[in-house]
Amino acid sequence: MHDHPDERQPAGSPRTSPELLGNVLIYLIAAAPLCLSVLILVSRSDNLTYDAAFYLYQFTDIALGAAGLVALRWRRRWPLAVALLTGLPTLHFSAVTGPAIVAFTSLAKYRRRRQVIPVAVALWLCIVISTRWQDGWELTVGYGVIGAILLTALTVFGLYLRGRGELASAQRAAERQAQAQRVEQAKLAERLKIAQEMHDVLAHRISLLAMLAGGLAYRKDLTPEQTRETALAIQENAHQSLNELRAVLGTLRREDGGLEAPQPTLAHLDALFEEVRAAGQRVEVEDALADRELLPAQTGRHAYRIVQEALTNARKHAPGSSVRAELGGRPGAGLRIRVSNPAPYGVRGPGGRLGLVGLAERTRMAGGTITHDLKDGRFVLDALLPWEA
Repeated sequence: MHDHPDERQPAGSPRTSPELLGNVLIYLIAAAPLCLSVLILVSRSDNLTYDAAFYLYQFTDIALGAAGLVALRWRRRWPLAVALLTGLPTLHFSAVTGPAIVAFTSLAKYRRRRQVIPVAVALWLCIVISTRWQDGWELTVGYGVIGAILLTALTVFGLYLRGRGELASAQRAAERQAQAQRVEQAKLAERLKIAQEMHDVLAHRISLLAMLAGGLAYRKDLTPEQTRETALAIQENAHQSLNELRAVLGTLRREDGGLEAPQPTLAHLDALFEEVRAAGQRVEVEDALADRELLPAQTGRHAYRIVQEALTNARKHAPGSSVRAELGGRPGAGLRIRVSNPAPYGVRGPGGRLGLVGLAERTRMAGGTITHDLKDGRFVLDALLPWEA
């Protein structure tokens, strides 16, 4: 026989307080008849009218009761054996009655009917036969009825405990499954964020490449030196695109799903503006940030990606137009980013609005807000990120 699944515990794991209190209560109930036998022996120890047979019976009764309490330690591993070893002595001895009741309840909890019924019949016969020295059959019948009721009640109680254990086990399994699903969903959400990161990075780089390549294809007035500089710029952007793609893909392959440092932050915006200007995009910047050194790195990273995606959208939907980027804010008031550009009618690049959806999701996860609208013929993107004081 083996432990019941609900009763197994990992090695070294402490028992919970409710379980410990339950075990103490069980042993107190099982020890009640033993304590009564000890009291009887003590109360009559000074009476010399009792012979040696009385004291031999009392000591044997107490010894069997104590042995029954010790045997209860294995009632979960071997419930059938413990129930029989503690139940059969009740034919002659009373101190072992408490351990027999607890052991039979454990048997009803952990074993099937084919084991419970034979043991219940054996215990009932022990109860009935134990009255054989009494005068009158009425007492025997009374003991038989009381024993049948007691054994039935113990069986029902054991089945009730089994049902509770199975329900608790099912709930723990459901909780473990739900936790595993939450972990998996968190991993998927993080991978989606990384995929959005890939979109932001590559869309920016590829749009720069398209602008530089378009200049080479359609401009006939470029000098050899200008053509060489443009080709070098294309080569450099392609090289950076591959490096950033490898970084993002390497993040996806990492077991913990974390992002590899360093990631661009607000301090890299000047380099971004210089980069797009070198590629031919006209950008006006108004920087009114106060205490920018106090800006959290994570907020700066989100701000960088928002500006980068806004510049990319401007190149897609309003190529050749001038873009105005405004930065402002301070600790406690938040970080405001406003990027605007002329909005020609009917201009819409491939994958329209997907970048804006990604920006909205990024801003929402950062705890900020973002809006975009047409105002006075200009497309205006306005984002506010939290910046705690």
